[in-house]
Amino acid sequence: MLFSLDTIDPKTSARAGTITTDHGTIQTPVFMPVGTGGTVKAIHYRDLYEDCKAEIILGNTYHLYLRPGLGILEQAGGLHEFIGWKRPILTDSGGYQVFSLSAQRKIKDDGVHFRSHIDGSKHLFSPESVIDAQRIIGADIMMAFDECTPWPCQYEYAAKSLLLTHRWLDRCLHHLNNTEPKYGYQQALFPIVQGSTYADLRKQSAEYIATKNAAGNAIGGLSVGEPADLMYEMTEVVCNILPHDRPRYLMGVGNPVNILESIALGIDMFDCVMPTRNGRNAMLFTSEGIINIKNEKWKNDFSPIDPNGTSFVDHAYTRAFLRHLFVSQEYLAPMIASLHNVTFYIWLVKTARAKIIEGTFSVWKDAMIPKLNNRL
Repeated sequence: MLFSLDTIDPKTSARAGTITTDHGTIQTPVFMPVGTGGTVKAIHYRDLYEDCKAEIILGNTYHLYLRPGLGILEQAGGLHEFIGWKRPILTDSGGYQVFSLSAQRKIKDDGVHFRSHIDGSKHLFSPESVIDAQRIIGADIMMAFDECTPWPCQYEYAAKSLLLTHRWLDRCLHHLNNTEPKYGYQQALFPIVQGSTYADLRKQSAEYIATKNAAGNAIGGLSVGEPADLMYEMTEVVCNILPHDRPRYLMGVGNPVNILESIALGIDMFDCVMPTRNGRNAMLFTSEGIINIKNEKWKNDFSPIDPNGTSFVDHAYTRAFLRHLFVSQEYLAPMIASLHNVTFYIWLVKTARAKIIEGTFSVWKDAMIPKLNNRL
């Protein structure tokens, strides 16, 4: 994997870059639709290609490991072949699922012992087994195994967890260097900066990870309930330390405002379930604000979903029609809403990239953020 830094905004730390993988190039800033179990919920792959113009999607090692299972994926020739996706894929190592399944796991130095949320069966994720799993899945970009701490988190626990994440990273890197890709193309590994919301721990982690000379680096453990200002503060601390010539991935972030503010701090890559999860629940993101499409006010509104007339799906889909679909509980409703939201997110980061290259990102961002916060 290669990364070239194309442009830096003159008034912020926003960057436009290009990531090159064996499955294609990715222009940054980039939003990666979340395809947890091999599918972006309610969206056909044809639409991801043609409407969303997604350049990369995300899969999750934990979920793919449990179902369909690594044996099936290996027989298929990896996740790309299994799902018919010809562009790059990034996989989360499962660290966040370890965090979210706190009642079903035990964290030890050797790894995480957990029970499947599907059938209760017992499993172990270690740094080595997670690398092996991601080799089998065949992601272009793999994540190191880490512990994602909750918020709020006691300083002592965050510090202890940080050292565990660093030890696990070293084991991930050692195992990576002693194994080979399975399907004839290269796979990159991103370490993950942790440290909760403690600036000294974030600084310590970022400095440690910067020494690993990885192809790219990720920031984890944010967007887990902490105030947005704290998230931005920790992100800025880390971005000031991580290498400027490598992509930076802020994991699990976030809403459109979070994304624009984080781009301004120097983040290049994003993922979040919000576009599809909120879309399935009738919440739409638009260039003028947020719409709850079930509201009565949209009953006879025959304008396109996005107020600017640049609907992020077919212009034939009006607000009134989409409201009718949700009220009638038609299957098409979450499909249109999810497709709209993902396409909007990708439009947002592509527009941000264009504004960075033009040198007008700061002015554009400051004009967009009040609109994005509107409840229409």
